[in-house]
Amino acid sequence: MQISDLPYPDPGVPDARTGPRFLLWLGRGQLGGQARSLAWGLLHFGGVAGLPYAVGLGVDAVVRRDGGGLLRVGALLLLLGIAISLGDAMLHRTAVTNWITAAARVQQLLARKTAELGSALTRRVAAGEVVAVSTGDVEKIGWFVEAVSRFLAAALTVAAICVGLLFYAPAIGVVVAVGVPVLALSVLPLLPRATRRADVQREKAGKATELASDTVAGLRVLRGIGGEELFLGRYREASQEVRRAAVRSARMWALIAAVQVLLPGALMIAVVWYGAVLVTDERLAVGELVAAFSAVATMLYPLRHFQEIAMAYSFSRPSAARAARVLSLTRTGEAVPAGVGTAGPAAAPAPGGDVYDPETGVLAPAGSFTAVVCGDPDLAGRLAERLGGHPTDSADAARSALLGGVALDELALDTARELVLVQDKDPVLLSGTLRELFDVPASGSVTPRAALEAAQCEDVLDALLQSAPDGVRDPMDARITERGRSLSGGQRQRLALARSLVTDPEVLVLDEPTSAVDSHTEARIADGIAALRSGRTTVVLASSPLLLDRADRVVLVHEGRALPAGTHRELLRGEPRYRAVVTRETDEEQRRAGIGLAGPAEELTGIEESA
Repeated sequence: MQISDLPYPDPGVPDARTGPRFLLWLGRGQLGGQARSLAWGLLHFGGVAGLPYAVGLGVDAVVRRDGGGLLRVGALLLLLGIAISLGDAMLHRTAVTNWITAAARVQQLLARKTAELGSALTRRVAAGEVVAVSTGDVEKIGWFVEAVSRFLAAALTVAAICVGLLFYAPAIGVVVAVGVPVLALSVLPLLPRATRRADVQREKAGKATELASDTVAGLRVLRGIGGEELFLGRYREASQEVRRAAVRSARMWALIAAVQVLLPGALMIAVVWYGAVLVTDERLAVGELVAAFSAVATMLYPLRHFQEIAMAYSFSRPSAARAARVLSLTRTGEAVPAGVGTAGPAAAPAPGGDVYDPETGVLAPAGSFTAVVCGDPDLAGRLAERLGGHPTDSADAARSALLGGVALDELALDTARELVLVQDKDPVLLSGTLRELFDVPASGSVTPRAALEAAQCEDVLDALLQSAPDGVRDPMDARITERGRSLSGGQRQRLALARSLVTDPEVLVLDEPTSAVDSHTEARIADGIAALRSGRTTVVLASSPLLLDRADRVVLVHEGRALPAGTHRELLRGEPRYRAVVTRETDEEQRRAGIGLAGPAEELTGIEESA
C-alpha cells in the first residue's frame, strides 16, 4: 500500500481484544511495507557498520605503505557512502509510508465504527476520549509501526558488528560482544515507570481535551450566565496538571537517554584502555584498535533505535488499548472476540411491518403517526436509540426494537439505516451549501422543497439568502456555517427536520423535533409532518400537546412500561398520569387527580382547550 492508494478499499476486521493484539494485527497487514523498510534499513546501517572496517584497513595500508590497498579502501569508502545515502533516503521514505498508511487504516476503522454506532458511541465513550483516540493515539500507533522496521535493521546491524569484531579482532571483540547486550538491556528496569508516567500524562491530557470540548460546545450558554471565567479556571487547572505530568514523564525519559549515553561512553573508554594495553603487548595491531574503536563509536547510532522502539511501544501500547476498546464496541453493546464466528445478518423484513420495543412495550402500527410521551427525557433518548437499532447499555443489549418481527440490530447496518431513521434531540448540521445538506440517501419520493415547506423553513431560506455573497440567487446554493452556528436553535432544528423528511424512510423516529420553535410554528410543523408522512410509519417522542393532538395514537411510557394507547384527547380525559405530564400539573393537582378530586367538568374542558 502506497500513500497515493489511500484510503483503503477495505481496512479489514481488526483484532481488538487487547492493545498488543491490535498492534500485531496492524503489523501483519503491512508485511510488504515492513520488508521493504527493513531491506533499505539493512543497506543503510550496513554501510554505517562497514565504515570502521574500511578505516581499519586504510590505517593498515598506510602503516604498510601499500598504495594499491589504500586506493581499494578509497573505493570501498565511496561505495559505503553511496549505500548510506541511498539507504537512508529510501528508509525514511518507506518508514514514513508505513506510519501514514497505518494511521490511515486506524482512522478508517474508527470512522467506520463511528458510522456504525452513531450517537450511541458518545454514550459509551466520552467525547473527549473519542477525539484523543482519533488524533494523538493514532499518531502514536503509527509511530510504533514505523519504528519497528528501523529497530530490526539496527538490531541486525549491531549483531553483525559484534560478530565481525569477534572475527576481525577477537581479543577486543569479546569485550564489545559482552558489553553491547548490557547496553541494550540497561534501560529495561526503567521502562515500566516511564510507561506509567506516560499513561498518567495521557489520561490527564484526555480529561483536559474533554473539558475544552465541552467548554467550546457550551460557550454560548456560558456567556449567557457569565460562567466563562469559572470554566477557564478549571481548564487552566487541568492544563497545569497535564504540564506537571508531562514534566515528570520527560524526566524519566531524560534519565533513560542519559543511561543510553553514559553506558556506551563507559564501553568506549573500556575498549580504548584495554585495546591500548593489547597494542602495547603487541597482541593487537594499531589498525585493529582503530577499527574496534570506530565500531563502538558507530554502534551508538543504531543503539539509539533501541531507546526509540522502547519509547514508541510505551506510548503506543495504551493508545492501541484505547483504540481497541472503541473498535470492540458493537451495535448491541457486546464485544465480539476476534476469531469467533457470528451468524450472518438477518433478512430484511417485508414492507409494512409494525415497530415494537420489547423493553417498554411501545407499539407503532405500520403506516400510522404514533406519538410517545415519556416523563423521563433520558428514557426517551434510550428508547429512540433502541428504535434505531442501537441499544445503549448492557441492560438493553438483548432487547432490540423489532420491525416486522425482526430485531433491528440483527440486520445489516446499511439495511437498518435504509428502513429506520432516527433524528436525535440535538441534530448536527455540517458546513456546506443547503443543496449539499440535502444530498443524502433518499427514496426520491420527497423533494427538498416539499420537506422544507413541511418543516416551515421559509424564514430560514430568507436568512441564508440575505447572508449569502452577491450573485447567489437560489437559497439552495447558500452556505451553512460550521454546525449551523450562524442560525438560531429553532432554525437549525427545522433544517435538520427537513433533512430527515427528505430521506423518506419506512420508519422515521423524531426525538423532540420542535422543542426550539414557537407554538404557532410548531402547529404548522405538526400538520406538515402528518401530511407529508401520510401512510408512512412515524414515531415522535414529545410532550407538546400541539404535536400529540395530530398523532393517530399516543402512548404514555410510565415507569419504563407503555400504558394502553389512545388519542391525545382520550388520554387527556381518562388518564391522570398522562394529563400530569402533558399539562405540567403541580403536585397538589396530581394528588387531587389521583384520589378522584379533580375539578368540575368546566375545568377539564378548559385544560383540553388550552392543550
